[in-house]
Amino acid sequence: MHAQVGDRLVAESNRVDAPRREGQIVEVRGTDGGPPYVVRWGDGHEGLVYPGDDAHVVPAGL
Repeated sequence: MHAQVGDRLVAESNRVDAPRREGQIVEVRGTDGGPPYVVRWGDGHEGLVYPGDDAHVVPAGL
C-alpha cells in the first residue's frame, strides 16, 4: 500500500450492518509512502492506522 498526505483511506466494513469508514491521510509515517498513517476520520477524530486487507487508498483528486 502506498499513500501521500491528502489521499483518502477507505476501510470497508466486515459486517453487513456497519458502514465503511473514510478518512483523509494527514501524515505518512512509513517509508516510501507505506503505513502506518495518521488519518483524520469523517467524524473529526485522528488516529494512527495500520490498514488491513479491507482498506484501500484513493489518491487525492479522485
